[in-house]
Amino acid sequence: MPITKVFSDPQALTLTVIADYPVPVKRLWDAYSDPRQLERFWGPEQWPATFTRHDMAVGGYSHYHMTGPDGTVSRGWFKFLAVEPLKRIEMEDGFSDEHGAPNTKMPTMRMTFTFEATATGSRFSCVTRFPSLEAMEQLVQMGMMEGMRSAMGQIDAVLADLASFAAGKAVEVQLLSDTQARVSRVIRGSVAQVWQAHHEPALMKRWLLGPDGWTMPVCEVAKKVGDPYRFEWESVDGTQRFGFEGELLESAPPYRSVTSERMIGVEGPSTRNEMTLVPVEGGTLMSLVVTYPSKDVRDMILGTGMAGGMETSYARLERELLAA
Repeated sequence: MPITKVFSDPQALTLTVIADYPVPVKRLWDAYSDPRQLERFWGPEQWPATFTRHDMAVGGYSHYHMTGPDGTVSRGWFKFLAVEPLKRIEMEDGFSDEHGAPNTKMPTMRMTFTFEATATGSRFSCVTRFPSLEAMEQLVQMGMMEGMRSAMGQIDAVLADLASFAAGKAVEVQLLSDTQARVSRVIRGSVAQVWQAHHEPALMKRWLLGPDGWTMPVCEVAKKVGDPYRFEWESVDGTQRFGFEGELLESAPPYRSVTSERMIGVEGPSTRNEMTLVPVEGGTLMSLVVTYPSKDVRDMILGTGMAGGMETSYARLERELLAA
């Protein structure tokens, strides 16, 4: 059990949790910055968490839900106010409704995480500040302290499981809901390099090709929110051609972009693609959360071998553009 101290201060309206771990600060930091790892310990043991958004940068947001043993769902959000790599995270933390909007009937807290090296590894401190004594008492009565102990008691196993999240692991696809999937991969390069590789046509034409034997004759990138984009691929022998088009919906360089996407010439609703880049051990974690119009469409697209094609492209990106 990594928690070494838990104490509350009703006068200061704070709850403090301190925990020590036998790993370097970088390893602990990655556990909080990578949604695949965070969701393995953020919720209590009987209430596992699922993160559908996790933009750990100033101004960024996280959306998540925890599912109880009887299927009950509790939803929450973060807004990141400060992010000092390997040192401090400050954020607002609140409850949300079924649509992801803040639940104004419940309190919003301010949480500060600090990370520091120790002689045996690293120390994590979490200070939660409540808006009022009534809010503090309400959340404590709801089991907040017990929930935090249970949640953080799971982190040892996550920290020990470095292989599951290391660079060099192939593209991973996780089903988040009937209409959402998250595609993840650690890419050996800086956040700036990976962002550039996704937004400069000359670079994209060199690596974003899927299996060998294809070219990218059309690569029209959206420059600003509201702009359209269009990508087309053609087989080397000229017998096959396909493409995608859409619109840039949100952009926060170099860590987040959101686009709509539909196959050219195919009728039907678009998907919503949310890409987030975050620095982690070994490079940059690329997380792509795709929202599909239905479960059938989700399963059909994933069944086309999309993950394999993406892995081939990212391996090419590392080999040909980022190797230096």
